[in-house]
Amino acid sequence: MSLATCLCALLLLIIIWLVLDFRLGRKKHLSIASFMETTILHGYVDIFTHGKELFADYFQEIRQAKKHIHVLFYIVKDDSFGQEFLEMLKEKAREGVEVRLLADRLGSWRLKPSTVKALREAGVKFAFSNRIKLPFLFYSAQVRNHRKITIIDGEIGYLGGFNIGKEYIDQDPKLSPWRDYHLKILGESVHSLQSEFMIDWEEYGGENLQHEPPYFPEKSLSRGPVRHQFVPTEAGMLEGKFIQVIQKAKNSIIIGSPYFVPSNRVMSELILALSRGVTLTIIVPYNADHLLVQEGSYRYLRKLLKIGAKVYQYKNGFYHAKTMVIDDNICDVGTANFDKRSFFLNKEINCYIYDSAFITRVKEVIEKDIADSLPLTIDKLNKPNPWRATKEILARFISYFL
Repeated sequence: MSLATCLCALLLLIIIWLVLDFRLGRKKHLSIASFMETTILHGYVDIFTHGKELFADYFQEIRQAKKHIHVLFYIVKDDSFGQEFLEMLKEKAREGVEVRLLADRLGSWRLKPSTVKALREAGVKFAFSNRIKLPFLFYSAQVRNHRKITIIDGEIGYLGGFNIGKEYIDQDPKLSPWRDYHLKILGESVHSLQSEFMIDWEEYGGENLQHEPPYFPEKSLSRGPVRHQFVPTEAGMLEGKFIQVIQKAKNSIIIGSPYFVPSNRVMSELILALSRGVTLTIIVPYNADHLLVQEGSYRYLRKLLKIGAKVYQYKNGFYHAKTMVIDDNICDVGTANFDKRSFFLNKEINCYIYDSAFITRVKEVIEKDIADSLPLTIDKLNKPNPWRATKEILARFISYFL
């Protein structure tokens, strides 16, 4: 048997293994996942759009923590900003505050073993979420915990698109300034965010904290004016939720996402919305931060532009916000991108807001982002470009994993 034949046979076996691994892993994941969303809650909600302002507030609240700090991030980097964050957590742990940090195994791969050891020695309870494990190595490598939530003393919550790393505070020249949306939440709904952290911590940290009363304040948290709910998703649940929300649109849909690679069902709903007279506005980055993600979006944007959608490419830095606004009635801000990876693979959590005053505020932010963008036209996308066309073909084959 020739070397070429052996290599072809080996390649075929690898492909068969990857396909079986992924399908069987997904089947098991679907069998154990369950859809949960909170009831309509009431609280006080603020929005941050720049990392420096967010983390100034965030760090101040952490430094003032008295009882416990629970943190989940997709990315925690071991750079200078990450070290500042981790040193602060260690200092709070030494003060006697209970500190728990959950970081995604692949998203936070830059955390060195020595860094993790130092955290634990200082008293920080640390765990990696979504570790790659048998028997489905390939599938488990694809399913990431993309959530970013923090709960401080059971009274203050944060949720959104920012992670821990220099680029998020405009210290990466290639991606600065970084544009993102992150919520700060006070009031009764913080209990629900705390419970969601506990579910993830039990799975990856190995401790059941659900029935520990110290994590919930003895006093009742106030019912603020902003109606909202949290929707954690995984294993395909987000696709159905987004379809449900899109179907409610009567006048307008606004989508902001760094990656626009919708599923066929979601794409069909957007086309139906346009056909019934709903305006569709999409904001995406002008410059991409990952290989092929931009080219992966073009075939969808091309179809939508042809039937009347408006698409804007954000130019004032890198656009990483994740939002959807339906009429003046629903505003979604969370951790999920508008792509198949968030729809079908990642663990995500979104906050759906039903408050006209807050939605007006978010729309003002979006209008500013559109003003800092360039319109994407069908003529530009149809202009002959062999290299782009080649990348579009490649992106189409792997669109599930972009």
